Amino acid sequence: MATGKYSRVDGRKSSSYCSLATIVVFVIFCLVGIWMFMSSSIVPVKNSEFLSVETGNEVKQTLSRSDSKQFDDTSGDLSGAETREDGSGLSSKELGITNEDNSLDNLVVESNNEEKESQDSAEKNQEENHANESSDEKTESESGQKMVDEDDGKDRETNSRDRESNIETGEAENEGGEMKNKLHTESEESSDENGSESAESGKNYGVDGTADKLKHVGKEANLTEEKNGKNQDEHLELSADHNIVESKENNQASNEILPAGAQSEILTETTTQNGAWSTQAVESQNEKKSQQSSTSSRNNDHHWKLCKSTAGPDYIPCLDNWQVIRKLPSTMHYEHRERHCPDEAPTCLVPLPEGYKRSVKWPKSRDKIWYYNVPHTKLAEVKGHQNWVKVTGEYLTFPGGGTQFVNGALHYIDFIQESVPEIAWGKRTRVVLDVGCGVASFGGYLFERNVLAMSFAPKDEHEAQVQFALERGIPAILNVMGTKRLPFPGSVFDLVHCARCRVPWHVEGGKLLLELNRVLRPGGYFVWSATPVYRKGPEDVGIWQEMSRLTKSMCWELVVVKKDKLNNVGAAIYRKPTSNDCYNKRSRNAPPLCEESDDPNAAWDVPLQACMHKVPVDSTKRGSLWPAQWPERLEKPPYWLNSQVGVYGKAAQSDLTADYSHWKKVVSQSYLSGMGIDWSSVRNVIDMKAVYGGFAAALKDLKVWVMNVVPIDSPDTLPIIYERGLFGMYHDWCESFNTYPRTYDVVHADHLFSSIKKRCKLVAVIAEVDRILRPEGKLILRDNLETISEVESMAKSLQWEIRMIYSKDNEGLLCVHKTFWRPTEEPIKFAIV
Repeated sequence: MATGKYSRVDGRKSSSYCSLATIVVFVIFCLVGIWMFMSSSIVPVKNSEFLSVETGNEVKQTLSRSDSKQFDDTSGDLSGAETREDGSGLSSKELGITNEDNSLDNLVVESNNEEKESQDSAEKNQEENHANESSDEKTESESGQKMVDEDDGKDRETNSRDRESNIETGEAENEGGEMKNKLHTESEESSDENGSESAESGKNYGVDGTADKLKHVGKEANLTEEKNGKNQDEHLELSADHNIVESKENNQASNEILPAGAQSEILTETTTQNGAWSTQAVESQNEKKSQQSSTSSRNNDHHWKLCKSTAGPDYIPCLDNWQVIRKLPSTMHYEHRERHCPDEAPTCLVPLPEGYKRSVKWPKSRDKIWYYNVPHTKLAEVKGHQNWVKVTGEYLTFPGGGTQFVNGALHYIDFIQESVPEIAWGKRTRVVLDVGCGVASFGGYLFERNVLAMSFAPKDEHEAQVQFALERGIPAILNVMGTKRLPFPGSVFDLVHCARCRVPWHVEGGKLLLELNRVLRPGGYFVWSATPVYRKGPEDVGIWQEMSRLTKSMCWELVVVKKDKLNNVGAAIYRKPTSNDCYNKRSRNAPPLCEESDDPNAAWDVPLQACMHKVPVDSTKRGSLWPAQWPERLEKPPYWLNSQVGVYGKAAQSDLTADYSHWKKVVSQSYLSGMGIDWSSVRNVIDMKAVYGGFAAALKDLKVWVMNVVPIDSPDTLPIIYERGLFGMYHDWCESFNTYPRTYDVVHADHLFSSIKKRCKLVAVIAEVDRILRPEGKLILRDNLETISEVESMAKSLQWEIRMIYSKDNEGLLCVHKTFWRPTEEPIKFAIV
């Protein structure tokens, strides 16, 4: 018994010691395990501040899943490591963050995620008395993949030891496909705060050019505080139009915004190879730019000042150069109304009229505009009884049309076609020149007949008549029948109209009427509605007789003289010949035929010549046949484009077709939906470098009109634009445009600035864009990255909002939104009378 008793006691003690030892070993093992797991989550001190950012971003990312694929990049577009999925649906590179710039931030957030995961794993191991080895092996084998749980948003599996090694050794980037996938997934979870900060900081997209990059900056990230109250509508339009392209069409859309391959002849692209790593010089330079951009001083690279001129808010540098105008030897031929540009283009900004507000939308603007946008009453006082314009409360209203159609322009327009049915508004007759247009009601109502009218009048004592027209949304420019040719090619207008235009057509051998003959298409009509046609006073009778002799010697056929009983006016309608038979049969060579060397298309700063150009009779020459009827002529290549080589190197007809196809895709897939532009608020558009007019043609279904400008140093394609039923003019963008400030809602420039800055200062060109662009208008710029970067910097200094930046190789697209901001520094004196 004793032996058994003692044996029992000894056995109990042994069991107790064994249990205690087991517990101690278990506790020690657990502590060691916890220490091992916890040691893998050691991070730099600065990482702690990213915890709250990451947590908040998980919520944002979950809420923004539906928007995250607006730019779903395919394998042929962006690589996986360059994509970020957040509320904007844009990659980190698209927001201007390079891999070198944001890799540490991604790893910081990643490490904090690992810390939470490690703690969870340790607790799980304690509860389950250690996971088996197969589970450990499974965890390790899946360390390169990180799955996002749709239910709770937590990561399921990770390899914290590999990440610890990468963080400590600085080898987190470029560790092969496994680590690249980690970085890709982690970059998707980077915070919106980081994205917005990088969008505000420097856009470092211009160095390597080896991948597509896009920055689509929301208004919330760019609005200047003082402009919040003025841009509520734009906030709505941007949020409504934030989707750029459907994800399934992204790869195609990428090529259409800046096309490659088959379309590379339209936008030349280059590719550079900089390898996978950036240089220290580049990284340091980018960081300096980023730091500079975080302060307001970055917006002061260009110090803008207001222009202080006699014209004030209506300043036009080349028409208000009083230093030159006052020294003119004569003004007999309206030299003082012609262009006299300053030696150096101004770089100051034109002030806004006090009380200026966003223009009335078309078509309401045809009948009324805000008084404070064009605060001039002289024309209402002088022409009010003729129903030109009247002051009605806070509006200026346009109840009639003009001197010749007091009771409205539509009746007058129909009266013309009834007089000569062959005119056929909107079919045979598509492009019209309206001389001495007044407030351009004639052109404004021709839109209802599918007719485009290029209206012009001088900046004269009829205060702001062209400005009224432009504010109404009617095409018009400032020009005068003086000593120079009009800025149009020869034989392009289907009809020329003059209603009491006060031009002395018959004087000096009919030099001014011969200029109309130059721009009028063979077989086109001249409608002259003036008092000599229907009044019998001595002066009117004398002018009629002189005009009859002149038009007969010019071989113009007087088709009809008819009176409009409602408006109590009459019109004489002439037709230009379609052959040279009449010219050859004239008894006197007066007016003379022009020399064979005289180019009828030469129109920029060319003196008038009192001569006539022969009519082309060769069926392969432009002007020998009438264009196809509208709208067929828009898409049908002109018959006279035969063996010529086009601007982009193809046969001219194929070139034009490719250009039109390109712009239709760009406009439909990018411009109309991807830039935050409310096109219902757009009326006046200018294309600063139009080429074939493809951009304007692509907008044909919108209620807009486009002024197609062919720069004087570009291929002369303006005749093609007119042949398509569009209109435009020549211009030198080193000088100011012949229009009032605040004319256009959208300014479009395709590869213009990079070429123009070789001849003149880019800052002066941007100042001119600011002058002609309305507040809350848009500038759409396509150019190389160097130029895009320069313009972006100037736009920021102008307090403009960056709406989109896209780049591919060395080509870029920039869309900016002009604000109401004006500088407050001491103004620069210009054109003081």
